[in-house]
Amino acid sequence: MKTIIAYLQPKKKVILLGLFIKFAGTVAELLLPWILAVILNQYAPAKNWEMTIRWGIVMLLCATFALIANVTANRMATRTSRDITYRIRGDLFAKVMNLSCTRADAFTIPTLISRLTADTYHVHQLIDRMQRIGVRAPIMLIGGIIVTLLIEPVLSLVLLAVLPLLAFIVLRVSAGGTKLYEKTQKSLDHLVRRVQESMAGIRVIQALSKSEYEKERFDQANSEVVQLERKATLLMNVTGPALHFLLNGALTMVVVVGAYRVNRGLTQTGTIIAFLSYCTLILLALMAVSRMFMMYSKGAASANRIAEVLETPTEKMPENSAAGQEENHISFENVSFSYDKVIENISNLSFQLKKGQVLGIIGPIGSGKSTILQLLLRFYQPDQGTIRINGKELAAFSESELYCKFGVVFQNDFLYAHTIENNISLGRQLTETQLQKAIQTAQASFIYEKEGGLEYEIASKGQDISGGQKQRLLLARALAAQPEILLLDDSSSALDYKTDGQLRQTLKQNFAGITKIIIAQRISAIRDADQIIVLEEGKVIGQGSHQELLKDCQYYREIAQVQMGEGMSDE
Repeated sequence: MKTIIAYLQPKKKVILLGLFIKFAGTVAELLLPWILAVILNQYAPAKNWEMTIRWGIVMLLCATFALIANVTANRMATRTSRDITYRIRGDLFAKVMNLSCTRADAFTIPTLISRLTADTYHVHQLIDRMQRIGVRAPIMLIGGIIVTLLIEPVLSLVLLAVLPLLAFIVLRVSAGGTKLYEKTQKSLDHLVRRVQESMAGIRVIQALSKSEYEKERFDQANSEVVQLERKATLLMNVTGPALHFLLNGALTMVVVVGAYRVNRGLTQTGTIIAFLSYCTLILLALMAVSRMFMMYSKGAASANRIAEVLETPTEKMPENSAAGQEENHISFENVSFSYDKVIENISNLSFQLKKGQVLGIIGPIGSGKSTILQLLLRFYQPDQGTIRINGKELAAFSESELYCKFGVVFQNDFLYAHTIENNISLGRQLTETQLQKAIQTAQASFIYEKEGGLEYEIASKGQDISGGQKQRLLLARALAAQPEILLLDDSSSALDYKTDGQLRQTLKQNFAGITKIIIAQRISAIRDADQIIVLEEGKVIGQGSHQELLKDCQYYREIAQVQMGEGMSDE
């Protein structure tokens, strides 16, 4: 909660003003039963209508002031909670965007989505309701008890006898509720992951007639959330009936003892009526306190989950020397890496590329090809070895300095539900010349066949265009800012051979000076590379030119024979 409390500091004056207004309005409400007792005990029996009317007007003014004060304070609370939640959500999103891949993997994407949505909503409710109820309910409770002690001490003892038991129930239930709501939020993360997976693969699920299977998986996750929510709600709902039972029992005793005291002439009817009114206010205040603890249980659990992300330390980069004089543009020196720190995904990898050279990477699925790109982009830190760009260790670059060097197309890249131009520029200030050059190089002339051309709005994830068109848009995006290094991860797999050949030809012509690393399953996409690496289970099993690998690497030669009919004649 400390992290969330820090967000309240800038609004401290507004919050205090709102609490003061709420306090004043609550005090005015507390005066109403007391004024009623004065009228009934002193002026109504004496038929003093002038004083009765005057006190009635005072009572009306107090009620009006209480109404205005409470409405004003509630509106201030709404604005304050809205602004604070806006900042929390903004900072949380910025933090998530800057999390390293290692940190993001540890949290998982579904739980980060849940924290950005459901948890921020619960914190918003906590901040809002605490300002509304957090002052009014305690003041109404404490103030009501004090006034009842002043006007009828004997009857107050009956009421006070049950308060310790009520407090014990509320505190115990709230403590258990917080733990249950934390478990519920974790279960909700699991449900979000299920939904995310099902939505991402909905076409495959329908094509394979697995809708019922997915419904069963969803029902399991949904049932888990419902059960935990049910347990938490049932526990928290214990307070309501318990409060009603104990307070109604106390009120019954008050009525019996009050009637006895009135008959004995020890108190007056107006005092009993006022006392019962205060008892009702105390009951409502206790119910509000009960709801407040329920909201606190949810809000505190969510606040802790949000703080966990916000307080995640930034991964420190190792100490590095300044850039050295090196002719290589990119170099990997004995690099090893493991995601789980048990099985190595990349083992002792070394290669060097001069500026403008092309590196091709090929290998079976799961061999570590994409991991090389993620290490070069510094999404993950290598466990051993060194990566350099222009002789400077990768860790020595600032984020802005590093990422402006790259143009990237990943296997499962994204497209916004926006215009084609916005999907290519991605918020970068690109010139018309840069856009046209990138589109022409990426063989994406189909854009101009769409209604509106660059202004044509595509669906989310590019669902209304073909796989090949999507890949060409992504290539245009990667090339548009004229990067120093181009990383292509199986980015032409959906292209036909003619378009693929034209793409490679225009890349050579228009972007000859940039260094390229191309991951491919087709040998035709990398056969002209200056250097080709063949990976298997994270280990290099072949390294050299196309012709060299045909002679020396059996795996590469077998692929070439299957795809292109090459290699077997050399044996």
